[in-house]
Amino acid sequence: MKRLTWFALAITLIATGFASKTPYQAVLQHSRIRGRPHGPNVCAMQNIQGTDKKYFTNCKQWYHRKICGKPTVVSYECCPGYEKVIGEKGCPAALPLVNIYKTLGVVGATTTKMYSERANLQEEIEGPGSFTFFAPSNEAWAALPTEILDALVSNVNIELLNALHYHMINKRLTSDDLKHGTSFSSMYQDFDVHIHHYSNGIVTVNCARLVKTDQHATNGIVHVVDRVITAITNNVNSLIDTDDDLDTLRTAVAAAGLTSLLENEGSYTIFAPTNEAFEKIPPETLTRILGDPVSLKDLLNYHILKNLHCSESIVAGTPLETLQGTVLEVGCNGEEMTINGKAIVTQRDKLGTNGVIHYVNELLIPDSAKTLLELAEGSVVTASKLFKDAGLTDHLIGSEAVTLLAPLNDAFKDKSLAMTPDMKKLLRNHILKEKFSSKSLYHGQELETLGGLKLRVFVFRNRLCIENACIAAHDKNGRFANMFIVDKLLTPPMGTVMDVLKADDRFSTLVGAIQRAGLTELLNEKGAYTFFAPTNAAFSAMPPADLNKLMRDPKELANLLRYHIGEEFLVSSAVTSHTRMKPLTGDKLELGALNSTLYVNRVPVVEADLMATNGVVHAVDVIVKPRPPKIVSDQAEGSTIRRTSAVRAGSQVLKNDDLFQKVLRSQSSRSMSRVQ
Repeated sequence: MKRLTWFALAITLIATGFASKTPYQAVLQHSRIRGRPHGPNVCAMQNIQGTDKKYFTNCKQWYHRKICGKPTVVSYECCPGYEKVIGEKGCPAALPLVNIYKTLGVVGATTTKMYSERANLQEEIEGPGSFTFFAPSNEAWAALPTEILDALVSNVNIELLNALHYHMINKRLTSDDLKHGTSFSSMYQDFDVHIHHYSNGIVTVNCARLVKTDQHATNGIVHVVDRVITAITNNVNSLIDTDDDLDTLRTAVAAAGLTSLLENEGSYTIFAPTNEAFEKIPPETLTRILGDPVSLKDLLNYHILKNLHCSESIVAGTPLETLQGTVLEVGCNGEEMTINGKAIVTQRDKLGTNGVIHYVNELLIPDSAKTLLELAEGSVVTASKLFKDAGLTDHLIGSEAVTLLAPLNDAFKDKSLAMTPDMKKLLRNHILKEKFSSKSLYHGQELETLGGLKLRVFVFRNRLCIENACIAAHDKNGRFANMFIVDKLLTPPMGTVMDVLKADDRFSTLVGAIQRAGLTELLNEKGAYTFFAPTNAAFSAMPPADLNKLMRDPKELANLLRYHIGEEFLVSSAVTSHTRMKPLTGDKLELGALNSTLYVNRVPVVEADLMATNGVVHAVDVIVKPRPPKIVSDQAEGSTIRRTSAVRAGSQVLKNDDLFQKVLRSQSSRSMSRVQ
C-alpha cells in the first residue's frame, strides 16, 4: 500500500511538472524530442518553403508538415543556448556566457550590434546590469522602409538610441516570465512593451515574434525578434479616428455607441473595414444596417474578437469568438491572413494600448444583421430564387418574426422548377408563422405555415425533421427571422396512408390486396406507421401461380402485408446503417442507406417519404422478404477444443491453439512429461 502511495505521488508530480510548462516550453520540448536522434540539444525546426520563416514544431505541425497551409521542410539546429563542436554529434557545448553586446553577435543579430555601437549603446550593454534586449534580426532591419531607416540612423538625432532603448527592459525576463497579456516598462521613457504568449507556443512583443529566445548573457538576456517595434501610445479608437481610410467605420462606431468600448482598457482584435469595404455593399443593404441600431451594433461587434491576436500568432485556421457572440475562422495562407477562408486583410498589426487593428477590404456581415432573403442568397441559391419567383419576397425582407424552411440546392435535382400554382402553394408552406429555434422543437409539435398547414416535428436519434425534410445545418438566425436549411422539399401529408395509396396508380394492386386482407381500417386509423409499399411492378414480378395463391388466402396475404409495415414512423433521412425496425408481423426489418437510396432487407426503395397523417409510405418494386438468419461460425469448436479440453486454468478452458502449442513446447511442460 505504501509503495502504491509513493507511485501515485510520483505520477502526480510528473503531471504537475508538464502542466506547469509554458506553451513555448512545451513546443520547444517537442522540438527537442524530434531532434534527439541527431544528438544532444538538437531541435527540429520547420521552415516554410520559399521563405526564411522557421518555427519550433508541435505535434500537429510535425505530422501535417504544413504551416499556414504551405509545406514545410524540417531542419535540425542547435536548441537555444547551445552550439556545435567540431567532430562531435549534435550540439554538446553551451554558448559562451558573455555580455549582451557580444551575445548579439553570437546569436546573429549583427545589425542590432552595429547600430548599438553607432548609437553609443555599446558601453551600456557591455557594462553591469540586468537587461532584457528584444533584438531585431538582420532581416527585420532590412524590412524597414528606407526613409524610416535613414531617419533612425541619422547622426544628427538621438532617434536610433531611443528606438533601441524601447527594445530593452531593465530586468532579466526569460520566456517563462513573458506571460500572456503582460506589459513591461521599456527603457525609453517607460513606454510599455506588450507581451502575448499564445497557446500554440508563439510569443510576441508588440506583435513581433520571438524567433530566438532565452539567449543568456552575463548582464541579461537576449530574445531575437522578427521586426523592429515602435512605441505604443494611442488606444484603438484614437487609431481609427486619425486614419482617413476608416472614415465610414469611425462614423459607424459613434452611431453604434461603441466609442467608449474602444477607448477603455481591453485586449481586442479589430478587423477594421476600410471605406472601400463599405462601398462594396449594395446601397440599400448598407442604408438598412446603418439605420438599424441593433443590426449596426451586431455588424461592428462581429468585427471585434474578444482577445488580442497578432497576425504572427496565427499558423492555421482557428475559430475565434467575437463580441457579437459567434465565431470567425481566422487563418493564414502563406504570408496572407485570412478570415473565413478569404484573404481580405490588407494591413496587419496596427497595435494600440488596448488592442490590435487589422484592416480588411470586405465588410463582414453576421447573420444577425441579415434579412431572410440575404441569409438564403448566401447559402441556398436555388431556393432563394424560387421564393422570389413565388412572390414571397415581402416576407423575406420585412420585419416579420417567421421561420423559413429552405431546401438545399441538391433538393431540387431532377425536379421541375416551373412556378406552377401548386409550387407557389408548396413554397408558401415553407414559411412558418413564428420565429423558432431548432433547439426548442420537440417531438409531436405542430408548426403552422403561412399557407395554413400544420407541419409535424419528428425527433429521431440522429436527425430533427419537419415532416419529410430534416434539418441539415445549424440555424441561421437573422435580424428578425430565422432560417432552417433542410435536405428536401417538403411534401405535407394530404390524407391517411390508405388515401396516399389510393391516390397513386402505382399501388392499385396493393390497394386491392389491403382490402382483401382486411387492413383498410388499420391504415385509415390514427397511428404512426412506416409502410414499405409494394408497387404493381412488385406484384407482377411474382410467379403468377404464387400471386394467385396469395390473393386467395386473406390470412397469408395479411401476414405478408403486415411484414411490410413498421410499428414506428421513420423518414428516409433518419435511417442510418444497421437501423432495425419491428414490423407488425415477423421478426425485424433491416434498413440502410447508400448514396441517398434507402434499402429495406437489401431491397431498394424507389420513392421515399410519401407523407400521410398517420405514417409514411416508401415505395418498393420488389416484395420484401425476411433476411436469412446469420450463421456465426465458432472457430473455438471442433479440433481446437478437443485438443485443449484437458488443459484448464481454474475454471477456464484454454481454447487458443497457438497458445496451447506454446505451452506444450515450454520447458515446464517438457519437465512434466519426463516426470510422468
